[in-house]
Amino acid sequence: MSQDLRYPIGEFNAEFEISPAARDARLAVIRALPKAVADAVAGLSEAQLDTRYRPDGWTVRQTVHHLADSHSNSLTRFKLALTEDESPTIRPYYEERWAELGDSKLPIDVSIKMLESLHTRWVALLESMSEEDYQRSFIHPETGEWTLEAALELYAWHSLHHTAHIKHLRDREGW
Repeated sequence: MSQDLRYPIGEFNAEFEISPAARDARLAVIRALPKAVADAVAGLSEAQLDTRYRPDGWTVRQTVHHLADSHSNSLTRFKLALTEDESPTIRPYYEERWAELGDSKLPIDVSIKMLESLHTRWVALLESMSEEDYQRSFIHPETGEWTLEAALELYAWHSLHHTAHIKHLRDREGW
């Protein structure tokens, strides 16, 4: 556990285990995220949802909407990598700008429902993938080539990372 409010579970580590058990653990995190987020925000007031999890960070509300935005982009990236003949170059997006758009001010239930549906589809896709499929890749213009194995690790970490932001804020504030 990190004391750095930006990285409550530590920064992403690109040196990760590749094994069936490790992949199963990542899939379990992806499968569990919608409920984990719903549990993390349960009972929060509107004012609490609009509290920043750290100075200069997002609000809890923005964080929930960001997870839906980010994970919908990830599902699309997986599908592109699985269906293109060569590793596609994906389109990055300005997540900090997306977090300021009007839809990031909606009730969080909108994005929790989106995460439930999105993760149902994503898990079905992930469970259908072969070993070869996990070695397919996409190219991120800013960070280079990512295998789908590495992207799965990143998004499992991302799921835990942002859920921890919310839980740690609740702990610090006594909510």
